[in-house]
Amino acid sequence: MTTPTHQLTATGSGLVAVLLWSSLATVTASVAAIPPFQLVAMSFALSTMAGLGWAKVTGERLAELRLVPPGYWMLGLYGLFGYHAAYFFALQNAPAVEANLINYLWPLLIVAFSAFLPISSGGRPLRWWHVAGAMLGFSGSALLLAGNAQTPVATATASHAAGYVAALAAAVIWASYSVASRLFAEVPSVAVMGTSAATAMLALVVSLASETWVWPSGAAQWLAILFQGLGPVGLAFYLWDSAMKRGHLRFVGIASYATPLLSTLLLVASGIAEASPLLWLAAVLVAAGAAFCGGDVMTEHDEN
Repeated sequence: MTTPTHQLTATGSGLVAVLLWSSLATVTASVAAIPPFQLVAMSFALSTMAGLGWAKVTGERLAELRLVPPGYWMLGLYGLFGYHAAYFFALQNAPAVEANLINYLWPLLIVAFSAFLPISSGGRPLRWWHVAGAMLGFSGSALLLAGNAQTPVATATASHAAGYVAALAAAVIWASYSVASRLFAEVPSVAVMGTSAATAMLALVVSLASETWVWPSGAAQWLAILFQGLGPVGLAFYLWDSAMKRGHLRFVGIASYATPLLSTLLLVASGIAEASPLLWLAAVLVAAGAAFCGGDVMTEHDEN
């Protein structure tokens, strides 16, 4: 059965979100001096403002926010704030390469968790090609992240255990948030505006309690934060919300493995990193993983 146009459009929204997230490493490198939770607070404040633009373009009405069920607000805060809190804790308490590898289990978990959705929300049994595609994508990301390490991958130690657990928690939080969003398909994506505001306020509280604020130095850093808040942290989350509610979950999940790949390509293009044979091998694995599941996009009809 042919996939309906609205599902293809929502799936495309997820792919655009992946493209936007791919720019984060390059942009964040220019604001590395900003403490993490301060950056989250500033970025999600801008993401809240991006909701006004989203409403204008899509025609979704802000008045509809009064009808959003409490469960969705709780889910959004769990996903947006919970993920970033766990991820930052992981990076602070474990080697970055291993933390990122564990964190990048989330696309694979999206594929796995989607099998638990009710059929009315798009749940379908897992097929061998879904698992194969997810594993190929993860293999590509693992090669890329390990190959880009500045130091050899460390052996796990007891002192890093909390960081590894937090990285796994981040993967589980983001995957479960993404898949559970499907259960609120009737909620307009402009509702991300509310969860962005709550995330910004919580991050502000954490930052004021634990960090010393560092204001951006110069126009370039202000522009970088503006782009990050309106793009990879702003528009990307609205697009992702639409994809998770109405798009092809498994294909978007596997295609998300392109994020570290595209991120590295941008770093190469900007002169921050150099291309290597490992980069091209990772590209082949990620593309093969998406191809395994790509046929579903045109043939599988997800009921919404």
